[in-house]
Parts: sequence; C-alpha cells; structure tokens
Amino acid sequence: MISVGDAADVFAALGTVGAFGVSLYLLKQEQHREAARSEDERRAQAAQVSAWLEARTAVNGGRNVYFFVRNASDMPIYEVSLPGFGPSGDGLTPEAEFIGLVPPRETVQRPAPKDWLKDYFAPEPVRVEFTDSRGRSWARDERGSLDFL
Repeated sequence: MISVGDAADVFAALGTVGAFGVSLYLLKQEQHREAARSEDERRAQAAQVSAWLEARTAVNGGRNVYFFVRNASDMPIYEVSLPGFGPSGDGLTPEAEFIGLVPPRETVQRPAPKDWLKDYFAPEPVRVEFTDSRGRSWARDERGSLDFL
C-alpha cells in the first residue's frame, strides 16, 4: 500500500514535470512571437516601396507612359532598378532601367519607351529591385510579392 507521504511525492513530481512542460511550451510560443516581430521589423522599410507603369499627360499636351517608383518610408532606398525595362546593348534583350536613389517619401518618375503608349491600357505594377537603408537587397514583383535577395 502507498503511504500518504509517497502519494504526495508522486503528485509533487507530476506537478513539477507538468510545470516544466508548460514552461517549455510558453518559451517556444514567445520565441515564435519574437521571430515574427523581428521579420516584421526587417521588412518594414521594404514593404513601403512600390513601382508601376502609368500614362500621364506630357507638357506638350500629348500622352506618355512613365515608370514610377514610390518610397513611402522615412529612409532613402538605394540601387533602385527596374529589371527588364532598360535599353539593351544588343537591341534585343532589355537590361535594367537603373534609377539609383529614391529619397524618403518621394516618387521618382522615368519615361518608358515611346512605343509602349500604343499598348497601354491602365496603370500596372512592375518589378523593382532595391537596397534598403540597412544594406539589404529586396525585389517586389508584378504581383506585389516582396522577396529578400
């Protein structure tokens, strides 16, 4: 027969193991929350950058198509380029349209090839690659997906 003292020891041991298990579970949950918070902080500036193609009225009254890159963050972005839209050396394969720096809270505009006006229908997003103020390289694709490079 088990004495009252032995039963108390068994219950105490089970309580200790249970408390240890709960502590491990809570620690793991906090680690997941911290990782998510860290990822959000890492992506914060990059999430505020976008690029699109849009037609606008030119100063001469005609219409032209332009590339726009918007940096809505509080820090500049660097090495900004629009891959696949720049002039090519061989005339066949487009290279990147290099923009360089986009200041904080600014939108930079660059002309698109003139013959694009005939196929223009409505504003549309374009791929943009850039480096954030902490030196991390990013790309946002035409669907708005943001990727660390």
